[in-house]
Amino acid sequence: MREIVLDTETTGLDPLRGDRLVEIGCVEMLNRMPTGQSFHVYINPERDMPAEAFAVHGLSAEFLATKQLFHEVVDDFLEFIGDAPLVIHNASFDISFINAELDRIKRPAIPRERLVDTLLLARRKHPGVSNRLDDLCSRYAIDNSRRTKHGALLDAELLAEVYVDLVGARQSQLLLASESEETRTNGAADAPRRQRPAPLTPRISDAEREAHRAFIATLGDKAIWNEFLPARAAPLAG
Repeated sequence: MREIVLDTETTGLDPLRGDRLVEIGCVEMLNRMPTGQSFHVYINPERDMPAEAFAVHGLSAEFLATKQLFHEVVDDFLEFIGDAPLVIHNASFDISFINAELDRIKRPAIPRERLVDTLLLARRKHPGVSNRLDDLCSRYAIDNSRRTKHGALLDAELLAEVYVDLVGARQSQLLLASESEETRTNGAADAPRRQRPAPLTPRISDAEREAHRAFIATLGDKAIWNEFLPARAAPLAG
């Protein structure tokens, strides 16, 4: 199963009050394992950057002014995510910004049925405690030392690792690996081997075999492979 782990950065908290997307980061997973394929883009929000938002992600209006607009990157973004489920921490926040940008350019919204909200999953699994991304990294012993500021691609990479632990996929992967190793070391001989219903037709003709024997005879008794053949039995006395 293909899934996309996604994160965004924005100019603020509310797209209905003029806040905009400034960064999207996506990581592809196949059967709950990262494939190494990712999508990352900075976006020109066509507005200023509030100090509060800059303190979170460090993306300035000057830096973003040279980046592409959303309508210039949307096709590549939609092609990358395809129709896969979207794994997002606090999904309602990110999807509200993405859908607001899609609405601005008259493109269909991404349905919420596609979303897997890891914040909700974490709250069910760890009720009564903080379940921010940093908290989950600490809980699952995931190194987040590079996360000095928020960044969409880095946060998506960290969330992909958290997600594997959150749904118990890492234990399943370790169990399968252990069982596979045990089979290789202890049970390989017990595995049934598939047999062909009929042997393959010989590909060497009798004439080719005879030509090979004639060639070997020309090499004499000093051919190197004779050193590895078992000693011939002495002829019986007559």
